[in-house]
Amino acid sequence: MTLHWTEEPGTPATTVVEDVTTLDEAHAWVRAHHTELREALGRYGALYVRGLPITDAADFARLRDALFAARAKYQEKATPRSDFGDDVFSSTDLPPSQSIRMHNENSYTLTFPGLLLFCCLVAPEQGGATPVADVRRVLAELPPALVERFRTHGWELTRNYAEHISLDWRTAFATESRADVERYCTENRISWEWGEDDTLRTRQLRAALIRHPRTGDEVWFNHVAFWSEWALDPDIRDVLVGEFGADGLPFTTALGDGTPLTADEVAVLDAAYERATVRRAWQPGDLLLVDNVLAAHGRDPFRGDRKIVVAMGEPVAVADCSPVGPVGRAAAVS
Repeated sequence: MTLHWTEEPGTPATTVVEDVTTLDEAHAWVRAHHTELREALGRYGALYVRGLPITDAADFARLRDALFAARAKYQEKATPRSDFGDDVFSSTDLPPSQSIRMHNENSYTLTFPGLLLFCCLVAPEQGGATPVADVRRVLAELPPALVERFRTHGWELTRNYAEHISLDWRTAFATESRADVERYCTENRISWEWGEDDTLRTRQLRAALIRHPRTGDEVWFNHVAFWSEWALDPDIRDVLVGEFGADGLPFTTALGDGTPLTADEVAVLDAAYERATVRRAWQPGDLLLVDNVLAAHGRDPFRGDRKIVVAMGEPVAVADCSPVGPVGRAAAVS
């Protein structure tokens, strides 16, 4: 039976599964429709599947394995997550009042998840959607002159790892060894500098535009707006800059030549994401399948309990994505 996709304005493509009441039946349904799901994902970038009987992380993991050919690692961690075992994690443990801006998972790493799978185990009382945005459309919405600057220079990410302002380096790199961190950074073309009080600063240069390795679509693929200093609440930004200096923020982005972005330029990026963003309120058992190259995702603030789990799969190397501009050349840390 061919899947029917509902395409309503402002919402992601959605299919409703009927007459599937057991996990065995759900597993069989996913296997039977695997090819259709992947083809639809190439068209839409993200898909909602509603009506499967998923009640816990173990159920979710079983369906994950029916969808993904391989699992992907979460590298260079940036937000706190709970680990439910078997490579299933909370989507994020950041406070409910905090929105999470649109981004492609691990866009700053040289290998990143090709697919993401989210599932709602507990739906929030209010808000808490996981919005998605087709980054082909985001790219089309951006001013050509701004895009051309990023084509030429790529983008630069500076991170400061410290317990009091962000994740510490042990959590981010999943090691207790400085030598392991330095080895990882060398292999992944990241500059690093150890600071006082067991802090670490890294800097890396990446392409802002890539092409999907299967469809060939060119996309806007980066964390430029998400981790810009202008994405911070103004009061929080003032406090952090006053305490740690402009170069001490947890995350800072710039053009690859080091040119800072203006608040107006980040506002333009935000507006392009907003025009491309769609969302649907979660219901228990819902799945959201995301092609991480074709679609960005985020999180809306919420009230009440919320339990959204996520798994990452089918790793992709940026080298296989025809990156536009510089990739992997580490800029010097200063």
